[in-house]
Amino acid sequence: MLNNIIDFIMTGNQTVDILLSILLALDVCGIIAIVLDVVLGLVSHFFAVKEDETVKKIRQCLPGVNCGACGYKGCDDYAAAVAQGKAKPNLCVPGAEVTANELGAILGIEVEAPEDVVAYVHCNGHCEATTKKAVYDGISTCKAASMLYAGPDACRFGCVGLGDCAAACPSGAICLQDGIAHVDSSLCIGCGVCAATCPKHIISMVPQETAAIVACSNTDKGAQARTVCKNACIGCKKCEKVCPHGAVTVQNNLATVNYEKCTGCGACAKACPTGSIKCVQFPDIPEDVNPRDLVK
Repeated sequence: MLNNIIDFIMTGNQTVDILLSILLALDVCGIIAIVLDVVLGLVSHFFAVKEDETVKKIRQCLPGVNCGACGYKGCDDYAAAVAQGKAKPNLCVPGAEVTANELGAILGIEVEAPEDVVAYVHCNGHCEATTKKAVYDGISTCKAASMLYAGPDACRFGCVGLGDCAAACPSGAICLQDGIAHVDSSLCIGCGVCAATCPKHIISMVPQETAAIVACSNTDKGAQARTVCKNACIGCKKCEKVCPHGAVTVQNNLATVNYEKCTGCGACAKACPTGSIKCVQFPDIPEDVNPRDLVK
C-alpha cells in the first residue's frame, strides 16, 4: 500500500515537471515572437521604401491591361517612367484620350491624345471561301492547331478560328463567326493583345480612320492562293495600277495599303477581282464610354 502511494506521488511529480517544461517552452517562444515582432517593426519603419504618390496616382488612371502598347512591360513600369519624366504621358493606347488628359492633369501639363487604333484580322477565308485539308481533334487552341501542318485549313496563312485572340481580348471585342475572328471596333481599346496572341500574325493594329484594307495574308502566287481560298489576294496589281495616290503596292504577292496616303476613294476595292481589298469604316468607342470601363 505504501509503495503504491509513493509511486503515485512520484508519477504526479513527473507530470508536474512535464507541464512546467511545456510552459517554459511556450514562454520562450512567446518572448522570441515579441522580440521578432519589435525587430520587424523597426526594420519596416527605418528601411521602408516610400511609395511615390505621383506614381500611385498615375497608376490609378491606367486601365491595367498590361498590354505593352506603351513600350513598357506593364502599367506599373509605365507609371513609374511617366512620373520620372522618362516616358510621354500619351502612350497608353487603351486608355485613349481620357487617360491622357488625366495624366496631364496630374503632371500639370497639356497632353496630346494618342492615335486611335483598332485591331483588324487580315483574313476573309470564311467557311464558304475555303476548305479544310484535315480534321483537327486536339487541344482547342489556335497555337496548338497551327503547330500541326500550319492548321487544319487549306490556307496555311488564314485564321485558324479557335479563338485564342477572343480569349485574350480584355474588352470582349472579338468574336468567331463563319470560322474566322471578327473585331468589334466599338469595343476595341487598341491594346494589341490579340495581335501578340495570334500564332499566324494576321491581326494588326490599324488607324481608326482607315478607309481601305487588305483582308488577306496569303503570300503564295496567285494561282496557288486562289486554289485554297476564293477570297485570296492573287497579286494581280490591278489595285496598284488604279490607285491615284500610290497608296497601294503589291509586295511578295500580297497587296498592302499605306494608310497615310489612302484617301478612301475606293478605286482599289472596285478593281480587286477577288474582293480581298475592302472599304471599311471602324466605329469608335462611344464618347460617353470610358475605355477603362470596357476592360474585364
